[in-house]
Parts: sequence; structure tokens; C-alpha cells
Amino acid sequence: MCLSIPSKVLSIDENNFAIVETLGVKRGVSLDLISEPVSVGDFVLIHVGFAMEKIDTAYALESLKIYEQIAKDMQNGVVDENEGDLGLNGFN
Repeated sequence: MCLSIPSKVLSIDENNFAIVETLGVKRGVSLDLISEPVSVGDFVLIHVGFAMEKIDTAYALESLKIYEQIAKDMQNGVVDENEGDLGLNGFN
């Protein structure tokens, strides 16, 4: 299963390569797979070094808020790290 967390575009160079920030972590990604224009400040979903989709800012911010709450709840023991595995945990 792949989980893509919204990443904010911080900079874009002349080769269509962007620096993005995902929950405080910065990384470089290619924007070559996105057909629409992407600008600094936009949010994208990334997978293995490529931005796959540009997403709405309001949706991205709401998603980030939810991810941060889940992480906080896991740190505080409110949510078990195995919760929500749909019964598939035994198949690893």
C-alpha cells in the first residue's frame, strides 16, 4: 500500500525539478509527469521521486491536519500502530 502525503512546492528549477516539503522533510522531485502548470506554493502528491498530481490547497491543508493528528494520537498511545490494518497484518 502506498500513502502519498501532500507536499508543498518550495522551489522549481529550469529542469522542472522541484524541492518540496512534506511534514517538515524536504526532498527533490521531478515535475515531468504532471501535465498542468505547477508553481511555488502549490501542493502535489509524490511517488518515488516524481510528482504525480497537483492537488487543491484547501484539501492538502485539511489532509495534513488529519495526518498530524493521527501521528500525535499514535505518539500518545491513543491509536495503536496496528489499528486499521483491515485484518491484513497477519499476511506480512
